[in-house]
Amino acid sequence: MAAGRASGGGGWRRAAVRTWMLRVGSSFLIWTAVVQLASVWQPRLPRSWPAACLDRRSAGANATVDLSVIGGEEHGLSGSRSSPPALLPRRIYKSNGYLKVSCNGGLNQMRAAICDMVTIARHLNLTLVIPELDKTSFWADPSDFGDIFNVNHFINSLRDEVKIIKALPKKFSSKIRTEPFTMPPVSWSSEKYYLKQILPLVRKHKVIHFNRTDARLANNGLPLRLQKLRCRINYEGLRFTPEIEALGDKLISILRRSGFFVVLHLRYEMDMLSFSGCTHGCSDRETEELTRMRYAFPWWKEKEIVSEKKRLEGLCPLTPEETALVLRALGFTRDALIYIASGEIYGGERRMAALRASYPKIVRKEMLLSAEELRPFQNHSTQMAALDYLVSVASDVFVPTYDGNMAKVVEGHRRYAGFHRTIVLDRREIVELLDLLQDGKLSWDQFSTAVKEVHKNRMGQPTPRKVIPGRPKEEDYFYANPQECTGPSRISSIESRESDI
Repeated sequence: MAAGRASGGGGWRRAAVRTWMLRVGSSFLIWTAVVQLASVWQPRLPRSWPAACLDRRSAGANATVDLSVIGGEEHGLSGSRSSPPALLPRRIYKSNGYLKVSCNGGLNQMRAAICDMVTIARHLNLTLVIPELDKTSFWADPSDFGDIFNVNHFINSLRDEVKIIKALPKKFSSKIRTEPFTMPPVSWSSEKYYLKQILPLVRKHKVIHFNRTDARLANNGLPLRLQKLRCRINYEGLRFTPEIEALGDKLISILRRSGFFVVLHLRYEMDMLSFSGCTHGCSDRETEELTRMRYAFPWWKEKEIVSEKKRLEGLCPLTPEETALVLRALGFTRDALIYIASGEIYGGERRMAALRASYPKIVRKEMLLSAEELRPFQNHSTQMAALDYLVSVASDVFVPTYDGNMAKVVEGHRRYAGFHRTIVLDRREIVELLDLLQDGKLSWDQFSTAVKEVHKNRMGQPTPRKVIPGRPKEEDYFYANPQECTGPSRISSIESRESDI
């Protein structure tokens, strides 16, 4: 019996020892894993947390605050991050084929088109080839995508949504093969059109090439996830090159030294006047020159244009002389710093005289930057437009004199950034008031009061996007008012801002 008890006791002790050793071994393994994980993982805490919360060793009598972070990245100014952002996980999907696109138009028309093309590629599970930019239209800018946009950021910031490659695989780019199936998609189309009409073509041909990209996706009626993706691409995925952003930051910094500044997008350039047929204030010789130019460009469909009729309908850009009167009526004082965001003004300094007389502190990028700084951008109108875009988005007030692509895309960006003041001029009302003023039927005070009244609800406030079923050209452009992406978390109270300009 005693031997049995001794034997049983030894077995119990051996079992206990084994259990103890197992626990110790498991604890050691778990601790080792924790240490390894801790070495490669560092939690991201809110920037607003004090530094002492992150490292207690820094707290004490000699602790100092790093003031270099104030006014840095969080305020949208230049400055590199201390470490590159973590790479997003790649979305894994079976690609249905390749989408190749050739964008048409100026910078902002192409920018919006790129957002649409990425969205379409995501919706159809395609692989997108870095877009080709327009090199043949009026601007004749030879810039490639990588000369304007940050290619690696574009690819990596969207890798969790869609695969983007720099070039087609060699098996598709071989000279032996025929050109890819090329077509322009139907304008203002819904996502259903791309699923039913385009996806079967991609599956058949493996590669599809869109040779027109302007306004190929509807403003309204798309699923919310696609609308939000359009915003993400536009405001997060598309960054300009470091060189463009650095020079843009310098321009903004120079302007901010004077405090408050206004950007005037004075769309009174030769191409716009010729295309629109708007010749109010032009000489007979200038009118003939603009008409000849319009007939010389075959893709400008409208040839016979009655200028005054278009002006009365509000379809013409304001002249520099008209703009000077409108700015005064809105309350901009003579000492306002005004940055002109545009190309060469048609008629040169002769047409700018009235505007300069009213606002002597008018500047352009050519006045603020040295010739050496601008040399890399010369003869690259799209890159120059990118500089104007950055300054326009950052300005205290943005005033476009025509609702072209830049005006619309900048307006939308400023809404997304917190509904910054953008004065959307009602040109039809303005022209009527200007003519009454010129004819002596309105006093200056009456004119000024009327202009302010017309625009009190056209200052970039949160407003619903106007929808006109069946007439997409007449409704509000998605990129001018991306309301699906400007929810309560993004709205900074306009009422709390000063009511005067």
